[in-house]
This record gives sequence, structure tokens and C-alpha cells, in this order.
Amino acid sequence: MRPIVAYISEKALAHNLARVRQYAPESKVISVVKANAYGHGLLNAARGLKETDAFAVLNISEAVTLRDAGYQHPILLLEGVFSAEEIAQVDRYRLDMVISHQGQLQWLLEYQVNLPVRVYLKLDSGMHRLGFQPSAYQAALDQLAASGNVSEIVLMTHFANSDIADGVTQAMTIVGQVMPIQPFKRSLANSAAIVQQPHTHADWVRPGIMLYGATPIADKTAVSLGLRPVMTLQSGLIGVQEIQAGESVGYGSLFTADKPIRVGIVACGYADGYPRHAPTGTPAAVNGVLTRTLGRVSMDMLAVDITDIPDANIGSRVELWGSLVPVDAVAQASGTIGYELLCAVTARVPMHVID
Repeated sequence: MRPIVAYISEKALAHNLARVRQYAPESKVISVVKANAYGHGLLNAARGLKETDAFAVLNISEAVTLRDAGYQHPILLLEGVFSAEEIAQVDRYRLDMVISHQGQLQWLLEYQVNLPVRVYLKLDSGMHRLGFQPSAYQAALDQLAASGNVSEIVLMTHFANSDIADGVTQAMTIVGQVMPIQPFKRSLANSAAIVQQPHTHADWVRPGIMLYGATPIADKTAVSLGLRPVMTLQSGLIGVQEIQAGESVGYGSLFTADKPIRVGIVACGYADGYPRHAPTGTPAAVNGVLTRTLGRVSMDMLAVDITDIPDANIGSRVELWGSLVPVDAVAQASGTIGYELLCAVTARVPMHVID
């Protein structure tokens, strides 16, 4: 078989969840497992995160997958429902839901649920994606509080700039002006806010990327935050070339050697989810030794420099990202973020759970 595989560490997931609790010891944790758990496999992640207080997903399908697998945790629909008909599924599967606009609110109020639903009422505190405007927030809160369809209301917002040192100041001012302090609980903090905005932790925190061992803050490494990588994307060399000064590698001849070098050809390309725009010099590791990519990434292959790795040959192990090569380092070299790379790993890459 083609040697590429993504290894998923349940122990690393459990470690990162414990790290969240160290950052926010007074808060309960909603572990975000949307987007197939950021590319790690929804049920893989759920097993590693089984000690969480709740899960958060994007849609009903993800929630049903967790329920069918036996998870009885609270499950939050982060974008709520997309039609009135989905309220029946919220009722059937005992789901929590975000309410971010008047339509969702009316759908819930007009449906006769069997058991009242916990809702998270979302405030737009400046990100301007989803959420009630500050001027409309209290009226929505009053409607929900008066409904027998609602068991509990959690007040919620999402920060646009929590990765910046003073990036939540304006948002927290709006939160302070609009959200009642009592009797409602709050959920404000995402991964970046958990790490560096402790005054936002409140009752429920919502970690996402930090659970998977990548950094939510551009100028801080995952290692410095005490996080462990959950995914190791590993492949192997399927070819070795000896090229001379003046010869080039790959489509477009983007890399030309200035001296004789050995080139290893890796079974990994953009059809596996590796970024096509990763330039020469993007880090990789061969036989445990750090090296660099060469030239343009193609659909099924990429090239690495093995000049200084004399034992490298066909069959040698290559780490594209993991413990030796942080996914954030590959992302930075490629002009993107670790979130995108993890989510982009494609279905043709076998996924193996370890530990």
C-alpha cells in the first residue's frame, strides 16, 4: 500500500483537554469537534475527549453520529438549526442549540418539544458574522426566558481578535453592557481567549484548535503552550534522485540546484491535503532528521532534500507534520494556519488511532 498515513493520538487529545482545564480551572469545557474534529475523525476525537463536559458540532448529522456512538454528553449545535424542521431532531436527540437570529428563536418557540431545550443566545460583540445585535439582545432573551420550551439560557459570544493581547477589550465592553450578570451562565472564550484572556473564561469555555495540538496564537508555539500534536502525517520515500548543479526538480522547475544534491520523492501531494503552495524550504523530517521540501508540490508527490541524510533511501519514513515538524511551521511556511492544514487532509489518507 501507499505509505502515507495519519496517526491520531488519543493520549494527546486527553492531555490537551487537561491543559485546557489548567488554563481555565473554574470553567466547564465544551470541546469543539466540528469539521470531522478538525480533520482528525469525529469519533476518534470523541474517544480521546471523553472526559469533556460537552461537545460542540456544526450540524445535526455530526450530533447524531455522537449519539449513535453512545455519547450522552450535552451536544451543542454551534450554528443552531437551519430550518424549523430541524427542531424535531434537536428534541429527539436531546441537543443544545445556539440561537443567533430571530428566525431560529421563533422556530423553537413555535414547536411543541417533549423536553425543554438548553439554548445559547449569541451576541454579536463585534465580529459581525452571527448573533443578535446588542440593541436586540435583551428582547430575544426575554422571549426565551418566558418560554416553556427552554430549560436554560447560556449567554454566548465569539471573539474576533482574542489572539491579540488587548483584542477583546471592545467586545468585553459590549458584553458588560448587554449581558446580564445573573442569573444566566456565560460562554465566551475560544482557544486563544482560554490561553491569554483569563477574564473571559466565565462558566463554559469552547476550545477548538488547541485540543488538536496546534497553536491559536500566531507568535506562540503549541509546545510553549504545553500542547501536544494529535495528528502525525507520515509517509515514505518512493524514489531517490541524484541531481547536478543547474538541474531542476518538479513542475515549473521552481527549484534549481546550485550544487550536486540527493532528492527524495515522498508519497504525499495536494490530493492528500498537503498545501500545493508550500514553497521550497518548508520543513519536513526524513528518518527523524529535519530537512526541507524542494520545488512545487504535485498531486501525489513532493520532493525533499536528503543530501545530508545518508541513510535515507526508498522506504525511509517521512514526517510531514507531527512531533518533529509542527503543523504550524508547515502552515507558516505556506502562508496559512494550522487549522486549514489539519482540516484539509483528504479521505484517501488512511487514519490510524494510536495509544
